[in-house]
Amino acid sequence: MGAFGWMSRVRRRGAGLLLAAAMAAGTGGLVAPASAAPAGALRIDVLSNRADLVSGGDALVAIALPESVDADQVRVHLGDRDVTDAFALRPNGQFAGLVTDLPLGESVLRATDDGASDEVVITNHPNGGPVFSGPHVQPWQCQDGAQDTTCNQPPKYTFLYKSTNPADTDLKPYDPDEPPSDVAMTTTDQGVEVPFIVRQEVGYQDRDQYKILQLFQPDDEWQPWAPQEQWNHKVLVPHGGDCGTDHAAGEAPLADYSGTFNDIPGYTDSYVTALGRGFAVMSTALNNLGHNCNLLTQAESLVMAKERLIEQYGSIRYTIGTGCSGGSIVQNTIANAYPGVYQGLVTTCSYPDAMSTLAQFLDYRLLRAYFEAPSKWEPGVAWSPTQFGQVEGHLSHANAVVSDEAFTERLSDPTFECEGVPETRPGDEGTRYDPETNPGGVRCFILDYMINALGPRQPEAWGPQEREIGRGFAGVPAGNEGVQYGLEALEHGEITPAQFVDLNAKVGTLTIDGKPAPGRYPGDRPAVDNAYRSGLINAANNLSGVAIINHGGPDPGAAHDYGHAFWTKSRLEREHGHTRNFVMWFGEAPLIGNLDWATEAMLAMDEWLSRVEADTGARSLPDKIVANRPDDLQDRCSNLPGLEQVTVPGVGTVCERPEVQTRYGTPRSIAGGPVTNDVNACQLTPLRRSDYYPIAFTDAQWQRLTETYPNGVCDYSEPGVGQGDTRTWQTYQDADGDVVYGGRSLGTRPAGSGVGTMSASFLPLLDQ
Repeated sequence: MGAFGWMSRVRRRGAGLLLAAAMAAGTGGLVAPASAAPAGALRIDVLSNRADLVSGGDALVAIALPESVDADQVRVHLGDRDVTDAFALRPNGQFAGLVTDLPLGESVLRATDDGASDEVVITNHPNGGPVFSGPHVQPWQCQDGAQDTTCNQPPKYTFLYKSTNPADTDLKPYDPDEPPSDVAMTTTDQGVEVPFIVRQEVGYQDRDQYKILQLFQPDDEWQPWAPQEQWNHKVLVPHGGDCGTDHAAGEAPLADYSGTFNDIPGYTDSYVTALGRGFAVMSTALNNLGHNCNLLTQAESLVMAKERLIEQYGSIRYTIGTGCSGGSIVQNTIANAYPGVYQGLVTTCSYPDAMSTLAQFLDYRLLRAYFEAPSKWEPGVAWSPTQFGQVEGHLSHANAVVSDEAFTERLSDPTFECEGVPETRPGDEGTRYDPETNPGGVRCFILDYMINALGPRQPEAWGPQEREIGRGFAGVPAGNEGVQYGLEALEHGEITPAQFVDLNAKVGTLTIDGKPAPGRYPGDRPAVDNAYRSGLINAANNLSGVAIINHGGPDPGAAHDYGHAFWTKSRLEREHGHTRNFVMWFGEAPLIGNLDWATEAMLAMDEWLSRVEADTGARSLPDKIVANRPDDLQDRCSNLPGLEQVTVPGVGTVCERPEVQTRYGTPRSIAGGPVTNDVNACQLTPLRRSDYYPIAFTDAQWQRLTETYPNGVCDYSEPGVGQGDTRTWQTYQDADGDVVYGGRSLGTRPAGSGVGTMSASFLPLLDQ
């Protein structure tokens, strides 16, 4: 008798036919039969990925047949190899198969019958990567059990279950041979009732760990064309917080606030709720930003893991991301740079990206060095802690201290310890960098970690270490030349002209090793340009194609003020003229708003996307997202004195009194920068005394300002240096695997490929 032979295996309720109806409405995947090919023609569809991004040696393929063609007549070849035996008419009505043993590089898959044929070029990449991220970060320490230097290892499968004990909120180990007596039942959102047993697949791709979890009945079969009935063909992807530069395999995160908060007793993570409703849950270690703060490998790992999921489990209707802090960065930047990976985002403790935030935190480092050293102040100049905060855009200096010590200190110091890089050994470039004894060593520095995107510094900018080793370190995509720190505070009378002049004359800049230095730095070209084109600075020009729910709460001084979410909103407004695809909830719990909102937002997002999916009209996807937002899904604010929630005709619910939402500024916004906070290096305009009227400087003070700004001050009426749109679906390697700094377009998605990654209503995302 099977593990659950003593109870009904699967019970279907009245809503059970909803899944088939929804899939027939639009997936183009493996649940509904494929549409017929054009008259007299075959059509090959690579379902599991873009045909040019396949990895791991296999691809799930369907062949649409003309009505006149008998499946028995069709022959399929991969190059010279006959792979017809991999194909058959499947239970879902498709003529489909998993093509295996693909050689690395390009192969031609060809299907023929007596009178028709079709072919597609499939490009296979190694399971250990890279696919489009460019040459790997080196060195890299693989996990125990790895079988080669790219960390490959056969996947392992274990079972988990949800207990009937309400105090047990986490999943527990399940042994099919000795099933526990407290297994809960669950009913999916399609009305299928099953024991709450989950199979967890843990494997390695792109040199790091992935996890796939599904409701799974241990005694039943599962094929991609005949999945177990309880799967609703939706995917939830949790992400981890922080920002780090590990050089070693890590662990795929699952918790809602992984990397941001510790485990919360009695709290049920949204991924557990999603599993009970029939979702697949997929996670990759490279999408734990505290482990891997690199957009390129974040996107690559998700593309690879989704391919794996489709090939083993079946097609996907849509994918929802969730995560706090670094988890919001991953979602926002990938959705803009690689549209189609997600269809919905649930973000909290939000930032739009890492690089515009880095500019803010680097400013904090410089300002701390000045404010916290009164010996640097000009005689007669004195500062109060309140004035520190006024220059920094905050209520107090505490936020700058926390930001600097928690993030900037380790992310701006290339000698800082990072996982997988041995201690410095002079002359050994496989060990950690030291500017004196090992200038060619590994720099545990966020910029060098993503040099494929930024590119190296040009020879004219090289310092002594770069000249010694004959190559440039990664370019710096930010500069502070022309920045007038404290300008708004000066205009409001919060600081004096003497303070303004002294601060800006002495604040200085940072060297390539993160050390204070006199003068100002313009930023490195082409790194500044590449930061925009790659999406490291998120322009939001492609974000109208995803639905977004952001929730947050007041910042207690933890470098996560709610203003960062408004950076994203302001960029959306600038790019698209509205923010109707972006919902904001603000609550009383610090940073997250409300502990239960991760699950509530995930469920609200599910409803929103299901409506978009069912909209098969001709209007654009962004218009469908706006038109199908549920009426009760509005901006929200709750339980804070003085925070009023009002309804504006034609707009919806909005929160007044923004200052209660801890929407603080930054050193750049106080210096006159835009509300979008995405100018990392500014255009310059000549310094003119008349621009400061009625503020009066002494002649000596004016002379110091002209010496501080010999090339002029920031002109924020102009776009930033190198500022432009994010380019979508870029690769950072050429056909030989050599790096392409700054990236180049992958080109048009091969026809008929990637169709199993989302419902048809969302497919335009892949063609942006």
